[in-house]
Amino acid sequence: MTSTIESNSAVSAPAAIPSFFATLRSDYFFWILFSLFVLLTAFAPNKIAEYPGLVDWPTIATLAGLLALTKGVELSGYLSHLGAQLTALMPTERALAVFLVLATALLSMLLTNDVGLFVMVPLTLSLRTTIKLPLTRLIIFEALAANAGSALTPIGNPQNLFLWQLSHLSFERYVLAMLPMVSILMIPLVLLTLVAFPGVKLAVEKDRAKSLVNKKLLFLSLILYVPFLVFTDLHFAIPAVLVVIGIYLIVHRTVVARIDWALLLVFILMFVDLRLVAQLPLVHVWAEAVGLAHPERLYFAGIVASQLISNVPAAILLAEYSRDWRLIAYAVNVGGFGFMLGSLANIIALRMTPDKRAWITFHAYSIPFLLIAAGLVYVWLFVG
Repeated sequence: MTSTIESNSAVSAPAAIPSFFATLRSDYFFWILFSLFVLLTAFAPNKIAEYPGLVDWPTIATLAGLLALTKGVELSGYLSHLGAQLTALMPTERALAVFLVLATALLSMLLTNDVGLFVMVPLTLSLRTTIKLPLTRLIIFEALAANAGSALTPIGNPQNLFLWQLSHLSFERYVLAMLPMVSILMIPLVLLTLVAFPGVKLAVEKDRAKSLVNKKLLFLSLILYVPFLVFTDLHFAIPAVLVVIGIYLIVHRTVVARIDWALLLVFILMFVDLRLVAQLPLVHVWAEAVGLAHPERLYFAGIVASQLISNVPAAILLAEYSRDWRLIAYAVNVGGFGFMLGSLANIIALRMTPDKRAWITFHAYSIPFLLIAAGLVYVWLFVG
């Protein structure tokens, strides 16, 4: 009897995924980034030699490894199996939504926001095989939860990791410093989830075939997760991803073929574009003119800068003008909401969503949530 893993490995890669270039042709965000890239290059062609140094290659390697490992779990069929069990335990759509939001926030606190999304978004997408759900809305709320939950710990997101090193605090003291803000973010997020999802019984599609689980591929992917994360944490992300990709090429080539390589190209472009923008003299003039020594101005500057250049570059930029790491952390983590560019987690979640118009729905929820969150955190910081 031929093993499942062998039969799956024989699947033709070109037949398994749409063309890489076809994917890029329909990716509007890629074309926005590419257009900005061309514009910035035209204005400063002498900086072309610096472009490779602008890319955070360990982050790209980490992202590639997580994409591969998550795709391995997804192709094993286990997420569909787990999703069916999960829906059997949840009485209503609202209960399921709250569970997914809280689970995403918790994973983001412990394993970083991108890992949280790489686990929860494929799980959420697998639910469509058993029940009818507003998947786009669920994934959007998971993105919001990843931003909120990851703000608690130093390892939750890149800006916290950077500011943690700047603060010279212990892990526990950093968490305590961030706890009030995260509480302020999570309470309205849970309330908004309760409002956005009805308390109706889940509509289970009973005619769906029972999913088959490729246990060999599942166990391989799960076993690779821990050493990959350990070696990534030890700053060996590039060798670690090469090992992971090599193993999949030998054992299950379809996993490598199904990785969203276009997403990696989008992130490379984003690093180059955002760091070039952050280097512009106009940006530095703006930062000096704002008066960042004033706490309230620093807070709003962090939020606005995050909307324009994403919250990680915003944290790095503001740290050049202020040593108030806590206020910067509050500002840029709040700034992760709003426009999709505010946080890399937003980009990851929307890229994993089949709905090509998900970005419209995302902003319908994320921009109002930014206004609410920014206002509540402002009151706690400066009024309360």
